[in-house]
Amino acid sequence: MKRIALACDNDLGLEGQMSAHFGRCPYYSLVDVEDGDIIKTEVVANPYYNQHQPGVVPNFINTKGVHVMIAGGMGPRAIEMFNQFGIDVATGAMGKVENVVKAYLKGEISGVYPCEEHRGH
Repeated sequence: MKRIALACDNDLGLEGQMSAHFGRCPYYSLVDVEDGDIIKTEVVANPYYNQHQPGVVPNFINTKGVHVMIAGGMGPRAIEMFNQFGIDVATGAMGKVENVVKAYLKGEISGVYPCEEHRGH
């Protein structure tokens, strides 16, 4: 089993929409997958939504047993922090959460793209 966390703009789970930024999103969808199938979904509120500070979200996501973090964008320092926890990061994801998970499982989403505020740094 693998647990995937996705940064979301709402609390609709698989029906929700991806957020442009991992730390400034109000919710995370936690999706458990096994053998290429979605087996469980949980939505958790981002406890740091209004008080984003470096390092707190990677630590919070790590406490949820996550193996992969998918977001619209993320800065290089945050990516490094996730990687230190052994959490893989994929960015550049947009659209409906369920579609993003399915694309990830097919190998269509991989790699890291810096969020707008970090491009070119």
